[in-house]
Amino acid sequence: MFMDELMTRFAEQAPVPVMARLAVQRAVNRNWVDEVFDGHRQSQYTRELLFSNVVEIMSVVVMGLRPSLHAAAKAYARLPVSFTALYDKINHTDPSVIRALVQGSGQRLGQVVHAMTQRRKVTVEGYRLRIVDGNHLPATEKRIKPLRQFRGAALPGHSLVVYDPDDGLVTDIIPCEDAHAQERACMGPILDDAQPGELWIADRNFSTRNILTGWHSHGSAFIVREHGRTPNPVDCGELLACGPVDTGFVSEQPVSIPFEQGEVLRLRRIELQLNRPTEDGETTIRLLTNLPASTFSAEYLAALYQRRWRIENIFQRLESALNSEIATLGHPRAALLAFAIAVLAHNVLSLIERAIEKRHQLEQQGEIELSAFYLALEIKAAYEGMMLALPSSEWQCYDKLDAIELAHLLLQIAGHADPRRLRKHKRGPKKPKNPGYVAGAEARRHVSTARVLKAGRVC
Repeated sequence: MFMDELMTRFAEQAPVPVMARLAVQRAVNRNWVDEVFDGHRQSQYTRELLFSNVVEIMSVVVMGLRPSLHAAAKAYARLPVSFTALYDKINHTDPSVIRALVQGSGQRLGQVVHAMTQRRKVTVEGYRLRIVDGNHLPATEKRIKPLRQFRGAALPGHSLVVYDPDDGLVTDIIPCEDAHAQERACMGPILDDAQPGELWIADRNFSTRNILTGWHSHGSAFIVREHGRTPNPVDCGELLACGPVDTGFVSEQPVSIPFEQGEVLRLRRIELQLNRPTEDGETTIRLLTNLPASTFSAEYLAALYQRRWRIENIFQRLESALNSEIATLGHPRAALLAFAIAVLAHNVLSLIERAIEKRHQLEQQGEIELSAFYLALEIKAAYEGMMLALPSSEWQCYDKLDAIELAHLLLQIAGHADPRRLRKHKRGPKKPKNPGYVAGAEARRHVSTARVLKAGRVC
């Protein structure tokens, strides 16, 4: 399909970078990115520097192909403005543009995923599963002038992230510049876009009356861990024992919270008595849900809530496989844009992973689980050389492919990938350690590693 001899050679010898390039073209097509910017910008405008140029430069840093934004800009042959103008553009990127970029690219890649797996299995039959959680960016270098004399940590902000575990894609983010703002205060846009047939899973940070009734008003279902103080539901019956699960024993109780115009919203409280306490020492977890008891048992919902940890794995992959936390970007909007581009890169890796699993039928074998880290490593190793041999003009013909054609092409190229080279190597469970506290003199003491190895112990 449009492939010449050189392209075919790369597809056979380096299939993952070729698939990455094709997926990136679909996710952030240059013309489409500029249309998104024009449609959602508020205070910015376009003169010489296109927003698609900004996204392309930032993606090079996020993928680890260049160590910094400055290095990526120096290597960018088509940069029409000064470095100062580039930084000004990035530092003033409107949050609405960032959100629209992630939403749109997730939809564009989602079409390819659906074309690739037409008979895909869903986690909950009849519902589109959504997991929402917040991700706080770590402290950055103090390059902004007001921060240079500050000794503490400078936090650039955080984002609410919405993840679709069935497609393996992040579908939405809400960037927030204020790092001290509550996550629940940013939920308005997500509640406004909630749809009937969606099932939302969230932790106790989102256990408020407004959020729960907001989802219910839009026809969405939810499973949310109950907070100790909010929404403070009223007991409407006794707590009845249901049965054991892998992590403990489940009980259920009917409860209610005030709704609108004097009405009440009747919910189910699922109580899980844990076999082992959590890291915080808690032995009981309570969940609130509006799912019907006739269809979903309490034991099933308690097990389903454990899927929430999948989004924590996403954050770990963004940090380990991608450069989602760029310490040199001190301006909040620049750091949030970098995180959004990392989310787009994660979606690309997820699409590649889905294509390889489908082509080699790894889901049926159940033996090999692919690693995002090794997928990213494959891309870093050959991507730049591939783009030197096959410049951007050689890839333009693939912009014409629709979702079905691109899915077939990705599956064809995925046949050349070796899943054994890309497999995840799981380690055993970590042994618990008691760090304890020691005197300062003991903490500052140093030893010779060679002498320790020779003696077999620390003297």
